[in-house]
Amino acid sequence: MTKLMQWLYGVSLLAVVWALVTFDLLDLSLPQAYREVAWPMPLYLLVSFGCYSLATVGYRVATFNDCEDAAKELQQQIKEAKEDLRKKGLKM
Repeated sequence: MTKLMQWLYGVSLLAVVWALVTFDLLDLSLPQAYREVAWPMPLYLLVSFGCYSLATVGYRVATFNDCEDAAKELQQQIKEAKEDLRKKGLKM
């Protein structure tokens, strides 16, 4: 099962449970307080997901690793390429 299918399965399961509680489709005779709490739940979940995503991106940016060896290697390759182009007659 792909990750997309897992997410779709989870979201659809939550949507079904939300619809059952909010609209009382199975005549469960739940108290009105349950329906009042369940009604704005998708909005709360969306805001929570947004906060989690923002925190995750911020953490990953803050802990981003520098690749000093790769940067030195790239600078050396650039220097070699410039020298090679000068030998071939390109003026920089």
